Amino acid sequence: MLRRIERLLLDLAVFAVIGLGVLITASVLLRITVNSGIPDTIVIVRELMVVAIVLPLAVATLERAHIVVEFLSNKMPTRVQDWLIVGGSIFGLFALSPLIFAGWRETVHTIESGAFFFGQLNLPKWPGRVIFLIGISFCWLRLLLMVIGDIRTIRSGGSVIKPTHEHEESV
Repeated sequence: MLRRIERLLLDLAVFAVIGLGVLITASVLLRITVNSGIPDTIVIVRELMVVAIVLPLAVATLERAHIVVEFLSNKMPTRVQDWLIVGGSIFGLFALSPLIFAGWRETVHTIESGAFFFGQLNLPKWPGRVIFLIGISFCWLRLLLMVIGDIRTIRSGGSVIKPTHEHEESV
């Protein structure tokens, strides 16, 4: 079930990127041709960027596709590398927790106050806040499940490190 939700979030992020491209292209073409533009383009682009960046975080976490610096840890034994991965994931859980708390507070405040962006369309602020909270929360949940799974794998004698070409050549 979680993978389906993560896939949905990834698909929504893809649509947001496509929407960004269409919106920016249309806005530029309208400015060039009729000296006009789409109302509140900057606000819409900003909100679509939240969708494009935050919603795929859970999938990126699942794929272990975040940026990592391995030049030192690759020289360590596999067991140590595994525990470093778990430690980094646990640190990530603690790092995301204040973001979730702040996102929750901001979402509740924005919904209760009925805040909106000042502009021609008076767009509400809450959708972007809710999307941020959803994206960060699912990333945290995925990271928690990975920590539990990684610890189980290590304790059963396995390794969480996926072999790369560099590791395969040295074996």
